[in-house]
Amino acid sequence: MPRPQPDSSEGAVQTAFDELGRLSFADHSLESLLQTITAVAGRVLPGEPVTSVTILRERGPATVAASGDLADDLDQLQYRLGDGPCLTAARTGQPADVPDTRAPTAWPEFAAAAAERGCDTVLSVPLPVQERLQGALNVYARATSAPLDRTRDLVTRFATYAVVPVSNMYLYETAVEKAEHLQAALDSRAVIDQAKGILMERFKLTADQAFQALARVSMENNTKVRDVAVRFVESGDFPVT
Repeated sequence: MPRPQPDSSEGAVQTAFDELGRLSFADHSLESLLQTITAVAGRVLPGEPVTSVTILRERGPATVAASGDLADDLDQLQYRLGDGPCLTAARTGQPADVPDTRAPTAWPEFAAAAAERGCDTVLSVPLPVQERLQGALNVYARATSAPLDRTRDLVTRFATYAVVPVSNMYLYETAVEKAEHLQAALDSRAVIDQAKGILMERFKLTADQAFQALARVSMENNTKVRDVAVRFVESGDFPVT
């Protein structure tokens, strides 16, 4: 049975793009958001597209979410090569594409590998510049017989609509993660301060001496200072040497 083709009528395309604009990141994780975006793309874009998000970090580029193995694999190939449309878009803030992986391009090695995987078209669109975020939304379309100009126009429009909710979701998840880390740090500091206070009272130590005592037990037992403090506060037992 023939595979249904995406509905590329202008009305259906605009309806799908409007759906992207209404996506609420409060209802999704970054991964599920990409799955939803890919589902929308599959209705209007040729080539069974898959998507991914590249983020530039101090330790190097990383794919923080991907809707399929093809997207993740081609991202990783560009990271190994040190160049490609996803890195170019993320670094320069300008869209980068390979309209036809079988035609001459600035990234011949990447394009050849993409073509071997059945990927016909690649488009990477930079995430909006917010809080020093550098990244790109990547769209990989598999082999298709659709006209190249039409495919490129649709993919470009799609990515323009999709990039904002993706960027907002990444920033939201990053903020939540930072808040969780901050709370964990505050909790650790509180129990360590409590343990120091008990040591200072029991053994007439200074604050620095009390912390050094906790640190010594931590090193001797290969245990985090916080865990040493928790056990001491709960049990009242502390090894003295």
